[in-house]
Amino acid sequence: MLAVGGCAGELTERDRQAAAAYNDHRGGSGHGAGTPTTAAALPSEPLTWRQLAHTVGCQATLQGHTSDFRQASCVKDGDAFVFLDFDTARGQRDWLEYAVLYGGIYLSGDRWVLSGDSREYMESLREELGGGIEGTGEHGGS
Repeated sequence: MLAVGGCAGELTERDRQAAAAYNDHRGGSGHGAGTPTTAAALPSEPLTWRQLAHTVGCQATLQGHTSDFRQASCVKDGDAFVFLDFDTARGQRDWLEYAVLYGGIYLSGDRWVLSGDSREYMESLREELGGGIEGTGEHGGS
């Protein structure tokens, strides 16, 4: 089991500063705006695609490695998952802004993204991994 540091419910000054920086990078408005009141609302530490796959409980296959990110995927119990880890926050932000145009549900933390079919399952993973949920769950661009 992957353990992410911090206790839910209590924020340190460092946690508050990290949350403020995260919200500033998101423009300080909309979903995720304001300082989170629990540790679960904070972005998590950087994770690798292997750690994300382990948390889901599947053997992921690396699908690609670019200069800024690695992408892997797996299918578990009929549900498809995509795992990405990024070298830079900007690379992640650029990728995610483009990806949400095509729909889907994305759980994203500090330089990682996990995509899955079930919003409910992604919410449960958020409790364990931290981060935030983005996307509509509807696939397909216009």
